[in-house]
Amino acid sequence: MSPDSLRDDVDARLEGDAEGRPPGWSVNPSKWSQRIPIIALALVGAGAAGWLALFQRGTVDTVWEPFFGDGTEQIVRESGFSEFFERFPIGDAGIGLLGYVADAVTGAIGGTRRWRTMPWLVILFGVMIVPLGAVSIFFIVIQPIVIGTWCTLCLIAAAAMLIQIPYSLDELVATGEFLYRRKKQGRPLLRIFFLGDTDDGKWEDVEDDFEQPPTAIFKEMLVGGITLPWNLMLSLPIGLWLMFTRLTLGSEAGMANADHLIGSLVITVVVTALAESARVVRFLIIPLGAALLTTPFIYGADMTAMAASVICGILLILLSFRRGPVINGYGLWNKYIV
Repeated sequence: MSPDSLRDDVDARLEGDAEGRPPGWSVNPSKWSQRIPIIALALVGAGAAGWLALFQRGTVDTVWEPFFGDGTEQIVRESGFSEFFERFPIGDAGIGLLGYVADAVTGAIGGTRRWRTMPWLVILFGVMIVPLGAVSIFFIVIQPIVIGTWCTLCLIAAAAMLIQIPYSLDELVATGEFLYRRKKQGRPLLRIFFLGDTDDGKWEDVEDDFEQPPTAIFKEMLVGGITLPWNLMLSLPIGLWLMFTRLTLGSEAGMANADHLIGSLVITVVVTALAESARVVRFLIIPLGAALLTTPFIYGADMTAMAASVICGILLILLSFRRGPVINGYGLWNKYIV
């Protein structure tokens, strides 16, 4: 059978299919109210990366840097990564811009049932956000360690990428569950991956995101698939504090680098764990908190830095145990939300 006839066959079976949510789910992860925040964040990141790209290529003479003096200029022009990417026509900032634009485009393609009609796109979307988010965090981690300063626009772009992660995870989970169900039923997995399929379970009318009061739409955009446990929210300022102990405590060398690395990782884990479907990752905070109990002794920190590190470590460990509320159902994935 030709690819066109395969597509026609699937389209015929999908015609009139009114499923909205995956079986066992209380939310549709492909709703526009779930995806618009991702698209908006990608555009914010694209704006920051675009300005940096223009500055890097000499198209503009100045770049916005309200906090770190000439930090942005140092990072854009003096980092080894920038020098490596100079051989490319658009530089590293331009490559970042393309990544954010691709996030926005892949977030906008497809309808509200794309978790099963376009599995390939959902997986591509997740692959672009999660690994690229890790790369963004890596660059933020190495900036003060390798170059000794920060870049405000880089921080904004990295934050925009990081916040996309919890918004995107539930759609990945839904598509993974869908492919698993179809595989167990003996369906041709490769064909379904590229062409989509119907699904089992109760058929629901497609939910129109925008036939709701504006306050309900806005709330769904902010917290769709995400809850804000107080313990995780208290961990965020601790991570931020650790990132900037060079400024707050005057820490130097190895101690400052260790604080910055651990603080960046704490923020990454906490933001990811705000997604109900990824709440289990909060336990990764425990080894990070344990590391804070040892780093002051390894690097010979003074009493103030030592006390701050130990207190932050203990608090992070204690705050990581509570799961917090999970208000949505995620089908087969529920057993992994602990």
